Amino acid sequence: MILALALAMAAASDTPDYRNTANWLCRPGRQDACAADLSTTVIAADGKRSVEPFKAATDPRFDCFYVYPTISLDTTPNSDLVPGPEEQRVAQFQVARFAKNCRVFAPVYRQVTLTALRSIMGGGTPAIDREMAYADVKAAWDDYLAHDNKGRGVVLIGHSQGSLVLTQLLGRAIEGTPAQKQLVSAMLIGSSVPVPVGKDVGGLYRTIPLCRSADQAGCIVTYASFRADSPPPPTSRFAKGDRPGVEAGCTNPAALGGGKAAAHAYLNAGGNMLVQGPAEAWSKDGGAVTTPFVSLPGLISTECVSKDGFNYLAVTVNADPADPRTDTIPGDIKVGTAILKDWGLHLIDMNVVQGDLVDLSARQYRAWAKTR
Repeated sequence: MILALALAMAAASDTPDYRNTANWLCRPGRQDACAADLSTTVIAADGKRSVEPFKAATDPRFDCFYVYPTISLDTTPNSDLVPGPEEQRVAQFQVARFAKNCRVFAPVYRQVTLTALRSIMGGGTPAIDREMAYADVKAAWDDYLAHDNKGRGVVLIGHSQGSLVLTQLLGRAIEGTPAQKQLVSAMLIGSSVPVPVGKDVGGLYRTIPLCRSADQAGCIVTYASFRADSPPPPTSRFAKGDRPGVEAGCTNPAALGGGKAAAHAYLNAGGNMLVQGPAEAWSKDGGAVTTPFVSLPGLISTECVSKDGFNYLAVTVNADPADPRTDTIPGDIKVGTAILKDWGLHLIDMNVVQGDLVDLSARQYRAWAKTR
C-alpha cells in the first residue's frame, strides 16, 4: 500500500503542468503553430487558379482538442516537452484549419517518437512508455476541463498515435462521466475503432456510436485511407478488427450516410507533414504553386469499402488526361523509392477530406447545441 502510494505520488509529480502555456502547442488567442499560413491555391478542372485566403473565426462557439500523430524526431523512445519544427508543422498540416470554426487546444505530450517507431519497424525494442503519453494528454484534458471548457462543446481530433491516445481518453475518462455531455464528436483518424461487424456501436464503447449523419452529435468519425486501386494488403496494421466478429469502423466525412462522394481536400503543396519541400507539379502548365496548400475541386472522391476483412476509406483520383491538372496525388510512405503499401495514404489521412472534416465540425456543433 505504501509502495503503491509512493509510485502514484511519483507519477503525479512527473506530470507536466498544463497551467504552463509552454506545454501547449496551440492555445486560442496567441501566435503559435495554429496561426501558421493556411492560404490555398485552388486549381479548377479547366486549370484556372485562384488563391483562397484563410480566416479564423473571431468568436468561435465551440472548442477542438487535438492530439498530434507520431512525429517527434527526438532521439529518445519518448519525446520531451519541447516541440520541434516537426510538431509545429503537423499542427499547421492537420488542425490549424479547424480554427475556422473552433478554439484549438493542442497539448505537447511525451509521445512515442518517430525514432522509436522506425526502430520497432526495423526489429528493435526501444523502451517506449505509452502510458506516459496517455497520462500527459489526460492531464492536459483535465486542465482544459477545469479552466477553459466552461460548458462548451468540444470536438476531439487525433491522428495515428494521437487517435490511439484519444481512443483511450474517450473510454477511460469521458464515456459515462459528466464530460460526455460536452462531446460534440470524436474524430479518430488513421487508427482502428473496433465495432461489431455491420454495427455502429459496441466493440469498444457502449454509448458512443459511429457518425452516420452530418447532423449527428456525440459520435465518432474514423477511417484509414488507401488508394482505391491499392487496397490494404494482408500485412496492413490498419482498417481491420482486433478480434473475430469485429471490424474497423469506417465513416466517410464526405458522405457519412454512405456511398461515394467528391472530397474537399487541402493537400500540402510540397513536401509532407514532416518537412516542407518543393511544390509538386499540380498542373501540366508547369505554373508554380506558392501557397502552402492546394485544393483541386472534383479531383478526389472517397468511399468506405469493405473487402478481404478490411474496412477502409478508398481514395479515388478522378484523373482526366484531357484536363490540365495533375492525374495523381502524393501521399504514400516510401523507403527509398519503395512504397509501403500496408500504410496506405497514412500521411494524408486527414488532408484528403480536411475541408469536409472542418465543415462537419460546425454541423455537428449545431446538432449538439440543439440538445443543450
